[in-house]
Amino acid sequence: MNDILVGTCSWTDRALLASGWYPRGFKDAEGRLRHYAGRFPVVEVDATYYALPREETCRLWADRTPGGFRFDVKAFSLLTGHPTRQAALPPDLRGEPEGPWLLDAVWQRFSGALEPLRRADRLGTLLFQFPPWFTPGPRAEKALHECAERAAGWPVAVEFRHPAWWHEDQRARSEALLTELDLAAVAVDTAQGLSGSMPPVAPVTAARHAVVRFHGRSAAWGTGSKEDKFRHVYAAAELAEWVPRIRSMAERADEVHVLFNNCCGDAAVRAAESMSRLVASDSPKARESPEAPEAPDDAMLPLDWAPLGDNPGNSPGT
Repeated sequence: MNDILVGTCSWTDRALLASGWYPRGFKDAEGRLRHYAGRFPVVEVDATYYALPREETCRLWADRTPGGFRFDVKAFSLLTGHPTRQAALPPDLRGEPEGPWLLDAVWQRFSGALEPLRRADRLGTLLFQFPPWFTPGPRAEKALHECAERAAGWPVAVEFRHPAWWHEDQRARSEALLTELDLAAVAVDTAQGLSGSMPPVAPVTAARHAVVRFHGRSAAWGTGSKEDKFRHVYAAAELAEWVPRIRSMAERADEVHVLFNNCCGDAAVRAAESMSRLVASDSPKARESPEAPEAPDDAMLPLDWAPLGDNPGNSPGT
């Protein structure tokens, strides 16, 4: 059984900051990250979807976290085909026509800034979350091939947001494609019964890592505001549904990252704490030792990015 790392999608979400989860004395950028990294081993950086990261910020994150900690970094919006404001681009790239040259230039800036995390062995994966209109077909497959070529040598995970990718008649082809390209498939948990609901499948398409993202099960997922969409407190039974899937993924991938994106108050960190206990108690070692005490709330590992400023919030449909 390989490593299962549990954390949240952001450690600087405004709702989390206002929840009181961070104790007094841990409310500056450095203090927050150190506190988070003392409780969880992985975190997702969402701010990089909105703006290209800075190398100095990434160096600070590496310096402020312990060995073994992982940062999963969300790809900049332009790299996944999302609308991107000109103001979010470096000044010398503004006004350039969209196309391969611009994507290559943005990729170089994006990946270059992440080098301190990579050198310090803090980089988990790069999350390429494609938009809902990215549907199966030759055009999408070509884009995935180009993405894999551009990011060759980097760990990449792909999250689809159109359910057709994982429908029964398409799933085998989607798995084969991602396996061929050595791109990790992202499993998701979200509300079911909606037109855009993603099936709760748990494929493993890259040996080194796999990712699961919990978006919450709000009935407003398809239509509500960002706050409505992510407002969900996971019940123990809802989390337990995923434990066998996660453990199965850990048998096929070196490292599994389990990340909670139900960013409403402290709901994400509480769910991550609960899931950490569930996967620990369900481990073979724990089953062999029924007398073993329950892991305390603070027995978790580290992670999150909050550079010199705060994360501006989750991207639409993160």
